[in-house]
Parts: sequence; structure tokens; C-alpha cells
Amino acid sequence: MKSKMFKLKRIDIYIIRQFLGTFVFAMSGIILIVVVFDVNEKIDKFMAPEVTLKEIVFDYYMNFIPYFLSMFASLFTFIAVIFFTSKLADRSEIIAMLSTGMSFDRLMAPYAISAGIIALTMFTLSAYIIPPANEKRLDFEYNYIKRNKKVDYAGNVQLEVEPGIFAYFDRYYNSSRLGYNFSLERFEGKTLVSRLTANSIKYDSLYNWIITDYIIHDFDGMYGHITTGTRRDTTLQFMPADFLISENDCETMTSHELARYIERQKKRGIGNIQTFEIEYHKRFANAFSFFILTVIGVSLSSYKKKGGMGLNIGIGLGLSFSYILFMTVTSSFAVNGLVSPMIASWIPNIIYTFIAIYLYRKAPR
Repeated sequence: MKSKMFKLKRIDIYIIRQFLGTFVFAMSGIILIVVVFDVNEKIDKFMAPEVTLKEIVFDYYMNFIPYFLSMFASLFTFIAVIFFTSKLADRSEIIAMLSTGMSFDRLMAPYAISAGIIALTMFTLSAYIIPPANEKRLDFEYNYIKRNKKVDYAGNVQLEVEPGIFAYFDRYYNSSRLGYNFSLERFEGKTLVSRLTANSIKYDSLYNWIITDYIIHDFDGMYGHITTGTRRDTTLQFMPADFLISENDCETMTSHELARYIERQKKRGIGNIQTFEIEYHKRFANAFSFFILTVIGVSLSSYKKKGGMGLNIGIGLGLSFSYILFMTVTSSFAVNGLVSPMIASWIPNIIYTFIAIYLYRKAPR
């Protein structure tokens, strides 16, 4: 017995076009408003003589817009679904569809396709395209708006360079690329076999460091050997970026770079990477949220209410903002170490999945 293949009908194409068209229109309108308010807020910074119009347009706003899109795409997907589905319900078009024998499950198919298109597009943007754009945007902010708020200093840094090899800085200044009171210890099992101490160490290029005024203690049982020197070029498998951690750095990494960075930092025993883990898991969770919010939106707005479209939009806005608020709260729990970053990123989706199932079952058939 041959299985029936799903084929797009004219009504499916109509719903997809309405869904995507409303989404693009809503996002375009809000972007224009946000850009106007942002220009008004930063106009004094933009008027500085060292800032060029080319930098404002291409380095900042051309990279700010995709960042804003990824941040609020799920919210405006929900609003788009609520808006145009409420219009269909008010015009009795959904009643007409269901009266022809179309099931509510079948009605959801074009919505699911539309949500999938948006989810795939936004995941590709947030995982691979927006991070390099964020780097340019943040550099512009550091140079002209925040005025050198980038992390430039680290103190009491300890990390595992390689298995059994540990490095320590008393302090490190990125502006001069200099670290002070540096030590490098090598262990075999739990036995210390070598220890290098130096007054200063300078980062030269990729994994290349210059050690100044150093002393090396080599231990061999009860005996030891001391070597001293004034300068030594050496290769160490870490860079300043491995311990100069800014909370915005995670936004400049692609998903593959984030995964490698998190794995490397965990092996080196470096803490304070919860923000990076949250960002990594949030990108996948956000892609799934488009489907959840679409189901909730269709279930809420697929039948007429006494309050009309305004009531549907009001309920939709309340649910969508509560979703964003919930995501923020759970992320703060992960930063404070109360829950794992993966669980914190997925808790809102899990809870709103149950809400979606309940509303879907209550929807008209």
C-alpha cells in the first residue's frame, strides 16, 4: 500500500505567504523604529569628528540589524502568527477551511513549514553569519560609544596549558601584552618535576611568548638543578584570549568556535565560561522555540473571540514577553551556577511545550 505524499496546495502557499510576509513586514517596521531611537540616543557619539558616516552605516548599523533580528525573531514570529491568523478567523476563513473536511492537524502543516523556514534561516544567521558581524559592531562600540570598555586586564590567572603543565600569572595587561610574576609548572602524576618562574612574560605572536629574567628549577628526586637567563623565546599552547574573557566575546564566535572554545577552557580548568555555554545552547533552543510559539499562536487565534483581534494580540504579547523574561531568569540561574547552562537554555522551551500541547488540544476542530 503506497503512502500518501504531502503536496502543497494553493491554500498552503497562501498561508505560507501570509505568514512569512507578515513576519518580514513586522520585523522591517520595528527595525526602522529601533534604528531611529538608537540614532537619537547615540547622536552625540556619532557627531564626534573621528567617526565617519561609512563606519556608522557599514560597521555599526549593517551589523546591528542582523543582531537585533536574531534577538527578537521568535517574538515577531509569534506576533505575525497571532496577527494574520486572527484576520483569517475574523473573516471566517478558518471555519471555511475546516468545514471542507480539512483537519486542524492538516491546517498546521503550512504553519510548520513557515516556522521551519524562519528557524533554519535564523539559526544559520546566529550560528555562522552574525558572530563575525558582531565583532565589527562591538569594535565600533568599544572605540566610539563605550570608549575602551573591552577587557584589558586579568589577575590571578591559572590554567592548564597541556596535560600536567600549569601556568600562572599574577597579573596580565593586554594593552602592553605583558604578564608579571609568571610561573610554569610541570608535573608527572602528582610529582613536580620542573618549575619556571619569571619576572615578566610578553605575548609575541600565535602561541609564541618571550620570557624575561627567568629561573628554572628541575627536580630529580632529592636533587635539583637551577638554570637562569634574561630572555627566552618559547611556545606555549595558549593565548591571551583564553583568559581575557569578556561577556560579549561569546557573541563573536560561531557555534563551532564556541564548542571548541568551551571544550578547551574546560580542559584547562578555566571557570567563568557559563555565558559561553548559555550562548551555545541558546542558539539551538531558540531555533526550536519558533515551532512552539507558532503552535501557541495558531491555537490561540484560530477562532473568533468577543474581544476580536486586539485581545488575541494582547494575549500573544503577554505570552511572548513572559517567554523572553523566563529565558532571562533561567540564564541568570546558570551564570550563578544554580543549574547547568544546557538546562537553563531549554527550561522555557520545555514549559512552553506543555502550554502549546494544552492550547493545541483546546483549539477548534
